[in-house]
Amino acid sequence: MNWVGAIVRFLVATLVLMLLGYVVPGFTPLTFWSALLAAIVIALLGYVIEALFGRNNSPYGRGLVGFLVSAAVIWVAQAVVPGMHVTILGALIAAFLIGLVDLFVPTAVR
Repeated sequence: MNWVGAIVRFLVATLVLMLLGYVVPGFTPLTFWSALLAAIVIALLGYVIEALFGRNNSPYGRGLVGFLVSAAVIWVAQAVVPGMHVTILGALIAAFLIGLVDLFVPTAVR
């Protein structure tokens, strides 16, 4: 991954996380810096899960397992990111919306 692609990916993820706080029930609005930290934490947790269990069970994997892992990663990230509070329902809705955004906005450099 090149640096420009990584920066674009984290900025898009940061903006999406900031927006989620205003549209998803059970997801506290985040400041820019908290959302950026959350994007980094979510990416790191996703990388660790992918390294341990493979791509199909990662947040980037397809299907129900990837969706549920994404929601779990978002929910766990609140333990690390100050000011981030997410309910389980909020994490499920956020994972769904992030998946939709990922379909239309190229956040991954392939």
